Amino acid sequence: MTHDWWKHMVLILGTIIVLAPFYMMVSYSFKSPGEIDRGEGGFFGRQEMMVDPRCVALRQPDRADIEAARARFVGQDDASVQASLLAEAEADCSMRPIVFNYSKAFSEAPLVRYLLNGVFVTASIFLIQIVVALPAAYALAKLKFWGRDAVFGLVLFCLLIPVHAIALPLYIGLAKLGLTNTYAALVVPWTISVFGIFLMRQFFMTVPDDLIDAARMDGMSELAIVWRVMLPTAIPALLAFAIFSVVAHWNDYFWPRIVVTGNRDLFTPPLGLREFKGDGDGSFFGPMMATATVIVTPLIVAFLLAQRRFIEGITLSGMK
Repeated sequence: MTHDWWKHMVLILGTIIVLAPFYMMVSYSFKSPGEIDRGEGGFFGRQEMMVDPRCVALRQPDRADIEAARARFVGQDDASVQASLLAEAEADCSMRPIVFNYSKAFSEAPLVRYLLNGVFVTASIFLIQIVVALPAAYALAKLKFWGRDAVFGLVLFCLLIPVHAIALPLYIGLAKLGLTNTYAALVVPWTISVFGIFLMRQFFMTVPDDLIDAARMDGMSELAIVWRVMLPTAIPALLAFAIFSVVAHWNDYFWPRIVVTGNRDLFTPPLGLREFKGDGDGSFFGPMMATATVIVTPLIVAFLLAQRRFIEGITLSGMK
């Protein structure tokens, strides 16, 4: 054990490298713009009261506001009344940095709508992938037919094709069908997952043939065996695949950016981060990091809840 200290050091170093961006993301979501620019304030920042400049700008008093406020500021000239109204606006627009960042994350963009879009798109893709992958994987693992090895080789070949290589043909096809700027454009291209077929096939190889033979003797059809026998045994592998599928499509920026061009109501969570990209002075880095924290949190919670089954599914899928 004393000779394995360097292995633990490598693992600790790797953990620090992986967690550092998440640490910065969460820390920036707590800090004021000034603290972010100066790189100070610790993890949570000092949480001193700050003024929202956009809130003050929206409440900039005009001539009508000054005339309406004269009764409250008797004897003051226009400049004094305007200064008093600005002071009131700054007081009303003062808040803690954490409140500023997370309130802006939800008010500057319809983040709840984007999150619901992400849930709908990722859930739809995963469910259809399962409907396709389970029967295909069962056929490749347990049925004997001419060309089975060639089909499995084609599945392995498709694993080598990057998404970016087929993005242009996919987009042209969807455009000709008039499906761009629709939910179908976000879902349909990913309904067949060769990785899902491969993963489930590897898992089904570990299921004893006697179990399938017993089901056939009971008069079950092949499709019934898939959904009533193989599906319950494949829950660990399904959870492992769910993590891969949901993370990939929840965080996908490339494909939604291509097919969703004019309808903000279809934006997925990563596209929502674009709502904060216009401020080059860094004043909206805090709300951007707050938005990223909100987007990432469901994935982290889901993984922690399914961690044991996830590891079990990956382990069993690689046994044969």
